[in-house]
Amino acid sequence: MSEDDSRHDADSEEKNGEKPRRSWLDRISAALSGEPTSREDLVELLRDVQADGLIGADTLRMMEGAIAIAGMTVGDVMVPRAQMVALSAGSSLLELMQQVVESGHSRFPVHGDDKDEILGVLLAKDLLRGVVVDNGPASVHELLRPAVLIPESKNLNVLLREFRQSRNHMAIVIDEYGGVAGLVTIEDLLEEIVGEIDDEHDDAADDTRLISAQADGQFVVDALTPIGDFNERFGADFDDDEYDTIGGLVTAAIGHLPEAGEELTLARFVFRVASADARRLIALHVSVHAAD
Repeated sequence: MSEDDSRHDADSEEKNGEKPRRSWLDRISAALSGEPTSREDLVELLRDVQADGLIGADTLRMMEGAIAIAGMTVGDVMVPRAQMVALSAGSSLLELMQQVVESGHSRFPVHGDDKDEILGVLLAKDLLRGVVVDNGPASVHELLRPAVLIPESKNLNVLLREFRQSRNHMAIVIDEYGGVAGLVTIEDLLEEIVGEIDDEHDDAADDTRLISAQADGQFVVDALTPIGDFNERFGADFDDDEYDTIGGLVTAAIGHLPEAGEELTLARFVFRVASADARRLIALHVSVHAAD
């Protein structure tokens, strides 16, 4: 469509009493020119851009995640105290090594007799050096690095900047009474932007966990199920060149980030959104029709 045609369509809409529809480019230009906007408006704009095919679904999710953390605090993402793996300063180096190996983590808060008394942070690599060297440290106290203490109310944008500047990767979260409320790592923040980050210690995903058969003959499918795994499970032939996950494929086919209850039929499969949030599609109900 030419520029003259676009202008003619807008004039026709105005004459009919309708509010002219603005393209995503018009809205970006308006935003850059100083028109008042909100985060919700920006997210809507990005979804329009994704629907037009200019960015992928994964890129959209990361951009939405980056916008979302601006309004989040440490309390929204921290690992609560009950789930923390903390070490006692009274343990021997060998006992600490066993706990480190079992947990699979690389950084640990170390406490005194009182678990609210955080003495510092122990890095697994420092402990390993201390154990293997001759005439090594007599206790874990000699290996500790200073702990960063932060309140639950700290903004995630501010914390991410401080992590980058200080090169710290962990902070201990303190509640209003001065006790330990939990901990937060730079990985926790990045996962809010890019999604789950698995490492060699995380359980590998498998289709028995990502795809679950239901009593009514339908299936519950995790949106992060790789398209290749979906194809193998159901004998499908969906293309995985452009999208890696079944959620990305469905989102692109629908044309916007779907809400719970929306349905889409692709080939012999009916996808119904089981759950979704403001950032991504989470799970799908899938019905499979018999092949012709």
